[in-house]
Order: sequence, then structure tokens, then C-alpha cells
Amino acid sequence: MENKKSVTHVILTGGIGSRLWPLSRKSQPKQYLSLFEGKSLFELTVERNRTIADTVMVIGNVDNCHLSQKVMDKAKLPYVNIVESTPRNTAAAIAFAAFASDPDTILIVTPSDHIIDAMHKYEEAIHDAITKAEDGFIVTFGIKPTKPETGYGYIERKGDNVVSFREKPNQITAMNFISRGNFLWNSGMFCFKASVFLEELKAFQPEVYEKSKIAWDNNKEGVLDLELSLEIPSISVDYAVMERSKKIKVVAADFVWSDLGSFESVYDYLVSKGHPVDKNGNMAIGTTNYTAFVGTKDTIFVFTEDANLILKKKSSQDVKYVYNALEKEQSPLLN
Repeated sequence: MENKKSVTHVILTGGIGSRLWPLSRKSQPKQYLSLFEGKSLFELTVERNRTIADTVMVIGNVDNCHLSQKVMDKAKLPYVNIVESTPRNTAAAIAFAAFASDPDTILIVTPSDHIIDAMHKYEEAIHDAITKAEDGFIVTFGIKPTKPETGYGYIERKGDNVVSFREKPNQITAMNFISRGNFLWNSGMFCFKASVFLEELKAFQPEVYEKSKIAWDNNKEGVLDLELSLEIPSISVDYAVMERSKKIKVVAADFVWSDLGSFESVYDYLVSKGHPVDKNGNMAIGTTNYTAFVGTKDTIFVFTEDANLILKKKSSQDVKYVYNALEKEQSPLLN
């Protein structure tokens, strides 16, 4: 009888969620906000893969690892904890996970801030990906698009082969992608053997590989040294490996998926769960106070203790400019 393959769920928890300010702050990024039926996105991510993986690995940083620990303790789930002393983007983060694993271990790498529904379809996609990963492929998950979304990157495919990765498009390009029928949303989820990923990283980004290995070899109980980490080039896994490797396959999935990266997607999610909107499509988030909207439609009012945000739903992508301006001023409102 063949040995059961070992599967590790790697959860990437970096990211601040600048487009969800003022809900999302440096001290409480969006993946830890209990907005989603009393749970956080990080909590939902952990629960979603409990039955699929033997081991859970959390890649965090010095600012958020205590928030992850609180969730993991509550779930009574042992986990491998890797703490980055400074963010070095996703290529290095995933390299640490691979170095921390046996070469033949299958890694399922997911962000910690996505909403996924239709679990049977999700599990089908994961099993399909694990089979391909067993055969030595690096698998990316593409979501069948439901609208010409400009907030996501796209994967152009032919069958399960990737033709190209595309950056976030403008509205006209997105509509063109949808009409062509062979484009998928790039979910930022991956599946591969640890050894296969490291071989490809070494081939295409030897410096990221070498410097990440040195940092990992000198970790102290999963905590990485700051000086050694700063040596690692900061580059995304998409640029480092996905867009260059010849071993990429895509699983086209049609589970319900959103990265909840903007108030528009949060609005759509909350509406689907019965959150109140008025007859003109206006919504208040973060307060139970009576809120009246006069002469506006599709407007979102976001209330927090020290900052409020009022935006048109269709301008959700522009919230990051407010965040960037506050960052320039080193405003305490980001903390």
C-alpha cells in the first residue's frame, strides 16, 4: 500500500488591506476583523482546510503573529509558526514554507483573507490540484469569472495549461477577457511539492533562493533574523516563478470566491448575508446607529471610533489613495 501523502496548508498572513481602511489597520489587518458572521477571514481560512491538510503552517510577521496565535489557540490547532522580521514579498515567504517542509510534502498555499463558498467544489479543486502536484507540476487556481472585474489579475489558459498571466486590466480589457471565454481570475492560491517549488525558484531567482535559505537556516524557533531577511530581494511569487516556469498547470474552479479586497466586494458579501441596505443601495458598516442617506445611491458609510469613510461603491479601488496619503503623513489613524 502506498504511503499517504503528507499535505501542509500554508497560510500567508501578510498584507494590511489598505483598500479597507479605516476598518483595516496595521494593528488589526482585514484578515483578523470579525466581520464575517462573527468570524474573521483568517479563522475561516483555517477551518476551510482542516480536513484537507495534515499540518498547518502560518507565515506571519512580528506585527500580526499574536493575532494568528489567538485564533489557532481558540481552534485548539497545533501549527508550524514562521515569523518574518520584515516583509520580503511572497516568493521568500513561500520559500520559507518549502524549506520548513520535507521535500515530498505537498503544500497548499493560500492567502488568509479570502471568502470561499460552495465547499464541495472547493474540495474537488484542491484534490485535482494535489493530483497534479504529485506529478511534479506547480498548480495555480483560476476562478471562472462572473463579471469583468478590474481588481483581479487574470490567467489566460488552454485546457489546464497556462498561456499567460495578465495584470489587473482596465474595464474594456476585462470585458474583452470575459468575452473570449478562456480567462480566469488569478486567485493567488497554489499547490506543489516543496522540492519542485524550490528547484524552480533556484533556477529562476537564485539570489532569492540562496538568501532565503540562509535566513531560514538561521531561524530561531521559526523567527527569522532581520539583517539576514533584509538581504533577500523582495519579489512576488508570480514574477519569480509562476510567469517563468514550464511546470505550471491551472485548475479552473467555479467555487464562489472573493478576495474581499475592496468595499465593493465586502458590500456584495454583506448583502448576500442579509446586511441592511436602503432602497437606493446605500449601506452603513460598523455602526448600528440610525444612518440616513439623502440624495445618494450605492454609497457606503464606514464608521470607526476615530475615522469615518464615505464612498461611492464603484470608487472602492481608490480608498488606497487615502491610505497612501495618511501613510505619507505618518498618521496614527493607520495604526
